[in-house]
Amino acid sequence: MIRIGHFSLPGRAVLAPMAGVTDLPFRRICRQFGASLTVSEMVISNAELRDSRKTRLRLAHDDGAPKAVQIAGADPAEMAAAAKYNETLGAELIDINMGCPAKKVCRREAGSALLRDPALVKAILEAVVSAVSVPVTLKFRTGWSPEHRNGVEIAAIAEDAGIQSLAVHGRTRACRYNGQAEYDTIAAIKQRVSLPVFANGDICTPQQARDVLAYTGADGVMIGRGAQGRPWLFREINHYLATGELAEPVSRQEFCTTLESHVRALHQFYGERQGLKIARKHLSWYLQGTAGTESVRKHFNGLLSAREQLDAIEAFAEGWQQYDTGEIAA
Repeated sequence: MIRIGHFSLPGRAVLAPMAGVTDLPFRRICRQFGASLTVSEMVISNAELRDSRKTRLRLAHDDGAPKAVQIAGADPAEMAAAAKYNETLGAELIDINMGCPAKKVCRREAGSALLRDPALVKAILEAVVSAVSVPVTLKFRTGWSPEHRNGVEIAAIAEDAGIQSLAVHGRTRACRYNGQAEYDTIAAIKQRVSLPVFANGDICTPQQARDVLAYTGADGVMIGRGAQGRPWLFREINHYLATGELAEPVSRQEFCTTLESHVRALHQFYGERQGLKIARKHLSWYLQGTAGTESVRKHFNGLLSAREQLDAIEAFAEGWQQYDTGEIAA
């Protein structure tokens, strides 16, 4: 069992925080399918943005314990204040983002841009840990570029600062999401620190989860894009790691029930207008790789009411055979 502070995680697969993806409806579904930890979308530490609707939605957390919030920024005092503020709102775990490669984040010298400045990394981590009484965790990349992989150095700094666990994406900032993740640096980090380490990057099947854990010695895996449209991946990974056998594939009934519940939750959480837009990308992820569904996605994207979207999902569920004569995409 993995321990982060006083919390014990029941499984070895956790959900990666992803801006624009891991909102409260998605986190709840992933929890239901066995994700042992879910973290809010990244929120910027700037106090002036706290009252925006976007920030309020990102800080909604009743998806299970520990209630975890990810913060991002480049100023130690500002990050400490943001951590304390979120603790007062009920956050039970603070995660620090030093992994995001997005240009709009790195332009602020936040996210993975911080990896170029270990001294600033140290100052931020120490400030945040000192500001709160809840566990603080760190998500970061293996370095700034393939020529400057300083992940082991950053991990050592984090442990000394009092960070409680590490999640490491097996790419550098310069790699963004291109190429293949490398796990040698993650293995070296696990050898260097005594903290729980979660390996992240290109883990999309139970077999990949097993292989990465065996190669790196990591305590758990953090699943990001692999869970988009496939929240049952956590259940599959947990079953495979526990038994060595593949779980039964998700049934078509459960697939459609999950999709319908997810879309309905998006409508309720965001309101109809915004919920319609967000539901479109999630439906596309659910149907990705499933033969004969291009027309379904195209039709769904043109619908202008919540009722129409839900009716379209019901029609798809009832007539699946005319769209797909094969298996659900793995």
